[in-house]
Amino acid sequence: MKLGIILQSNEPEHVWNALRLAITARKAKHDVRIFLLSEGVELERIPDSEHFDISRKVKQFADLGGQILACGSCLESRSQSEGAACSISTMAGLLRLVEESDKVLTFC
Repeated sequence: MKLGIILQSNEPEHVWNALRLAITARKAKHDVRIFLLSEGVELERIPDSEHFDISRKVKQFADLGGQILACGSCLESRSQSEGAACSISTMAGLLRLVEESDKVLTFC
């Protein structure tokens, strides 16, 4: 299955759960892409905490071959640039993710 995940939150628990699902799907050999939109582009700025190890989950997802894309306009509006874990994309990239995915989930 091709799974598209749209992540629009910088809330640690929401992000952590989205990443846990993405990791579980990759381990089950599904194709998974995450698109960061709105506050989601702040992913790499979310500090780890006792309960939510965001950076570890991002690395684990990447190590499993998962792909993370980030909305360039959303990054620009926050004076951010491309991060180490994600590539800059566009609305056309988001549309491609939606068109090519068997299922699309949004975490807000």
